[in-house]
Amino acid sequence: MNRTNPPAGRTRIDLPDALLRARAEFRPEGEWRRTPPEAEGGCGVTGFACTVPVRGKHIYEPSKQMRNRGNGKGGGIAACGLVAEDLGVTPKVLSEDYILQVALLDSAARGEVERKYVEPFFDIDHGGLIPTVDDYREVPLLEVRPPDVARYFVRPKPCALERFAVEKGLEGLSETELAEEFVCRNSLRLNREFYASLGEKRAFVMSHARNLIILKIVGYAEASVQYYRMEDSRAHVWIAHQRFPTKGRVWHPGGAHPFIGMNEALVHNGDFANYHSVCEYLAQRNIFPQFLTDTEVSVLLFDLLNRVYKYPLEYIIEAMAPTTEFDFDRLPEEKRRIYRQIQAMHMHGSPDGPWFFIIARSLAAEGKFQLIGITDTAMLRPQVFALQEGEVSIGLICSEKQAIDATLASLATEDKRFTPIADRYWNARGGSHTDGGAFVMTVSPAEGGNGAGYSLSVADKFGTPLSIDREKERCDLSAPCRLPDETRKEAALIAQAVADRAPKVLFEHLRGAAAGWDFDRLRWFAGEIAKKTAFEAPSVGIEALTLAIDRRYPTGRKKRSSVLTILRNALEEIFSAQPLFGEGAAEGTCRRITWKTRDRLRGPSGAETTLLMDASGFEPEGPDCDATLAVRAYRLGWRHLVHFNSRGTRFHAAGFGPKTDGLLVECYDNAGDYLASGIDGLTAVVHGNAQDQLGQITKRGKLVIFGDVGQTFLYGAKGGDFYVMGNAAGRPMINAVGKPRGVINGTALDFLAESFMAGNPHEGGGFAVVNGVRFDEDGKVIPLDTPYPGSNLLSLASGGAIYIRDPHRTLVPEQLNGGKYGKLSEADWKLILPYLKENERLFGVEVERDLLTVDGALRDPGEVYRKVMPAKDAEAELEMEGLGA
Repeated sequence: MNRTNPPAGRTRIDLPDALLRARAEFRPEGEWRRTPPEAEGGCGVTGFACTVPVRGKHIYEPSKQMRNRGNGKGGGIAACGLVAEDLGVTPKVLSEDYILQVALLDSAARGEVERKYVEPFFDIDHGGLIPTVDDYREVPLLEVRPPDVARYFVRPKPCALERFAVEKGLEGLSETELAEEFVCRNSLRLNREFYASLGEKRAFVMSHARNLIILKIVGYAEASVQYYRMEDSRAHVWIAHQRFPTKGRVWHPGGAHPFIGMNEALVHNGDFANYHSVCEYLAQRNIFPQFLTDTEVSVLLFDLLNRVYKYPLEYIIEAMAPTTEFDFDRLPEEKRRIYRQIQAMHMHGSPDGPWFFIIARSLAAEGKFQLIGITDTAMLRPQVFALQEGEVSIGLICSEKQAIDATLASLATEDKRFTPIADRYWNARGGSHTDGGAFVMTVSPAEGGNGAGYSLSVADKFGTPLSIDREKERCDLSAPCRLPDETRKEAALIAQAVADRAPKVLFEHLRGAAAGWDFDRLRWFAGEIAKKTAFEAPSVGIEALTLAIDRRYPTGRKKRSSVLTILRNALEEIFSAQPLFGEGAAEGTCRRITWKTRDRLRGPSGAETTLLMDASGFEPEGPDCDATLAVRAYRLGWRHLVHFNSRGTRFHAAGFGPKTDGLLVECYDNAGDYLASGIDGLTAVVHGNAQDQLGQITKRGKLVIFGDVGQTFLYGAKGGDFYVMGNAAGRPMINAVGKPRGVINGTALDFLAESFMAGNPHEGGGFAVVNGVRFDEDGKVIPLDTPYPGSNLLSLASGGAIYIRDPHRTLVPEQLNGGKYGKLSEADWKLILPYLKENERLFGVEVERDLLTVDGALRDPGEVYRKVMPAKDAEAELEMEGLGA
């Protein structure tokens, strides 16, 4: 059967209506609406797309790291771009067949399912039950036996397709379009009989795509990898979901994610305020949900826009996450015209968040595989994107940065072509004119492409490519370090710095020389610092290497990700060399504690000042978390606590109680959410990017972040000083009151200081300075295209102020909501200058050179910075000026 053109008298434009009319058979009898779906809490989503097939064990690690985002009531994975030999089929079968996977909640239903919905309609090239472990109780935390899953590699029978086309009036579809619709409807009928229409659920279709499979269970996502023995199965794209329903009872895996469309699997963190509205929109098109979660309607919506309406991906994203307000006005005129039409047609069917989607998509006909991340305009669900390019390339999307790094660390342990740190991390800004709130990672076959004939491209919603400098070199850390020529000068420098206790000398030398060094010399120098300071002067080595990790400087042709890996490894050598409790007398300044030695904790003795806490083995939160142990250590007298090897630990620098002045808490690697929440006097330092909800309800103290910070930074903060080297994600300082003060060197995605209630900055109230700058590849400070890309700047605020560097006056009134722009007065500059000077000391962003110099000329502060304040305060200032005050 060859269908490439519609028959005479029927045009292609008729086909969407024909498809939707033909689905009327699935309209449920009587009242079709179901009970509202179970609410979802803070679920965890993760995924990656790679130019080489990657084993399932590597989706296991990030899933496990985000176990605290689930509660064991539902987890699952999807794999796309599979390897034929792992599945026991030929490449031709994998490429051409649909992989039909049926979950058998009742194992006895298999024969009936095959007789009714498989054998009459499909040619079966391969089939059988997916292998499992012998006893589900062998899998940790798996309390319910997952269903048997029957997998069939099938092709619709030509006679069945022909009959289907005639009966449903779908003769105008191409062969592929007809086959996909046939497969999809067959699954709907199977689900209706064996799942949706029964009080007792017996079976349902997990997936039915080409070169894409889904497995999901009542349990955690990583348990599905173990139970179905997927650790060694390979795929180009993997996604996973940890489910945290906050009401309702999940009694089978049908409510777990991912959900299947046709050739796409979708996972979702969040919930819909307009679930019934979206269902009504779908019902008008004869599309009805069969399961108990709003995630299902998301993928049904995607499938409608993609397979029925044939929208390009950009328009699909616009229909699901529309561009509005200020961002809409910033779009080109032609794009506004098209988007208006899309919104007029689909706005009432757009999911109203907060939500974040990750989609694995098989474009089997083209041999391509995609990983897509989309966030809504509310941006209340965390999301992080990352990219690593080289001999192999990988793009990653997760709820948390620590899960990205867990994936890369897992990969790097078995494949030297990966490094544990990505080349770039970033966030999307939902519904924006800048990136559209979405990024698409596409693995494509390409001669000479990375990874045995495949290449990876990354683009935003608008198709704008994102890449890094491919000329930069990565370091093969599996190869031994060769001793560089002539090291006497640097060896003497290290020895003198150790004798003088001068860590900054070592850092300044490395910063000035790193660009000209090759990897061997850098590895030798970092390793020599570790070797010479680990026992004699650990604080010297720790400070020198920490400065080299924190600060920005030229690295030459070397990738910064490789440089950071080398420096972190050297720092780890120093940390690991410090004595555990019970090892030797208390002669040095440092003691180390691990999960195995946690019961030996005591107070400091002799010269001891610093407790190094190895987070490996500790739980990410709760009583067995290293953050909890830190509180015990503080009560025993420790005043300098260092967490390292963190993998998403929550509540670091929290829970110490009132009046904690003099306490310093430092966090390396991947500290998790809620860090420094509720602090009252202590100083917390994050050496790298930070995650979400940092500094909530802080009272006093200091928070320093050598990187970016995630969502809702300083929510409800009442005070404290803060310094952020990079960007803040959505809604920093929301609902903050009192006197929080600080500097963000980059920008914020949107909703900066929403509902700020921080009084008058000149009478002890709060404020934020936004510099709108970034560091380039050589560590130079350069201005962003715009200091603030979003709207809702100081939205609905009643107090406080934002001081924003905007020398070219690019910000406009439309970016405000209840605020006013004002002039920077001498009093304002006197107020913020001490904070900018501390910012200079911490991050090297010099006030005169980097901030007040514009287009090569030193400017007056009032020409460079603008003040944003609540409208009532702006009016009061004008009134005072009029009175000559």
